[in-house]
Order: sequence, then structure tokens, then C-alpha cells
Amino acid sequence: MKNQFYYQIEVTDEQVTFANALVEYSLLHHPVANIWDKKEDKKTKTKEYRFTGSLGEVVFADLYGQPRKTKAFGAIDGQDFGNDFQLVINELVQIIDTKAMQRKSGVFYKNYVLNIPASQLLRKNSLTDQYYCISFHQKESKWIASVLGFISKYDILEGKIGVLYKANTSRIRADGTSFQFNEDTYEVDFQDITSPLLSDFIKKKNNFKIKKLLSV
Repeated sequence: MKNQFYYQIEVTDEQVTFANALVEYSLLHHPVANIWDKKEDKKTKTKEYRFTGSLGEVVFADLYGQPRKTKAFGAIDGQDFGNDFQLVINELVQIIDTKAMQRKSGVFYKNYVLNIPASQLLRKNSLTDQYYCISFHQKESKWIASVLGFISKYDILEGKIGVLYKANTSRIRADGTSFQFNEDTYEVDFQDITSPLLSDFIKKKNNFKIKKLLSV
């Protein structure tokens, strides 16, 4: 198992405000709802997805000493082809694409998964080397970030980790509800996510905690 631990920190109000400002910018410059939103609440879902992604970028930047982005996912002039940040991993400079999600809690099992659309992995202009996974949940009106770690794009493409599911495949969530993939998608188990980089700076963050995945 690659994931020996993950960590949690409390998100600041300022980070949330900054992320919301990025979302408003993206909605102003790219008002089209996301293609995967097929329900009546397209605008609400689009805003939620963009907030989650933007908050992930803000939190990652602050944790790893990177400049924050000034343009958000979804804005016409904010596309980066999977080049969110650059980080040294195992003595190599790696291009990072942050993958953020919202869940009900920060308690995870080894068989929980991160979904990555195959189109992102396979597109010719993708610059990504590593995906960095962050999950958010709310506790007492505060956002908590669970930083799970990183995934090599090449490990997925070479079949070392992850499973490819075709569009329209039905899957069952941990809570027993079902859904269908709108496009070809890779599922990567949380246990196959390499534990995140950790520093003394991160350990001093508010409500910092080391956590471990639970067995099924």
C-alpha cells in the first residue's frame, strides 16, 4: 500500500474568500455549465465544482510555497492544460494537477477512489506529471482539508494503478447509492495514492492531524 498516511488541516476563512472570488471570476468569463451537469441545478453544481477545485488550488499553493492562481478553472483565459503547480518529488521537478473533491467527512477507507476522466490523461496537450489529491469536508461551519497525496499519471497509463471504466458504466458509492460515468473514467484506490509531502511548516498549520486509511 502506497498510502501510509494522509494529513488534515483547517482551511482559513481568507482561503475560502479567495477561492470564492476565483469562482466568481470564472463564472463571469465562462458562464457555460459543465458538460457533466445534466440536472436542473446546472448552475449550482457548476459553482460547487469550481469552488472545490479552486479551494484545492489555493490550499495546495499555501501549503507548498507556491504562488496562488489569479484565474480559476472554467474561465476562458484560465486554462492551464493540467499545469497547476510545479513541485520537486523524489528530486525531480514534477508538474502538478490538483484534484479536489468534497466528501461528508475526512474518514476514508483504503478502497475509496479518486475518479479521473480518461480524456484528461490522454489529451495530447496535457502537461501533468502528478495528480495531487485533496478532499474537503465541513466541520462546525469550518472547511477541513484532507491532503491524501500524489498519483503518477504515467503509473495510471501504464496500468500499474487504477481501473478504466467506460462511459455509462454503473458504479456503487460507499453509501450504497449508484451512478453512471458520463465519460471513460479511471478509478484510483486511495490506498494507491502515495502519501503527501510533509514539512515542519505544514505541521504548524491550524488543527494539523496525521490520519490513516481504514481497512475495509
